[in-house]
Amino acid sequence: MQETNETKAETPKKAEKSMSFREIMDNFPKAGEILHNHGLHCIGCMMAQVESLEQGCKMHGLGDEDINKIIEEINNSDGEKETSTN
Repeated sequence: MQETNETKAETPKKAEKSMSFREIMDNFPKAGEILHNHGLHCIGCMMAQVESLEQGCKMHGLGDEDINKIIEEINNSDGEKETSTN
């Protein structure tokens, strides 16, 4: 049993600006909607596989304050989801 727990991939607990769009969207269920609301239509973009959230945001003219707000929204949305099911 211990070996199974060690080999199991851990889901990130918090989104970070250094994560790729794909990693964020794969691990945080509401991220796609939040990104879309900020003008980032990442779901079909090939760059979503390799580009970090920070890189993509800056390419779309968003600054550090905007990036931090997006990260906060993603992390809060998942936190709300967890607490509502308990």
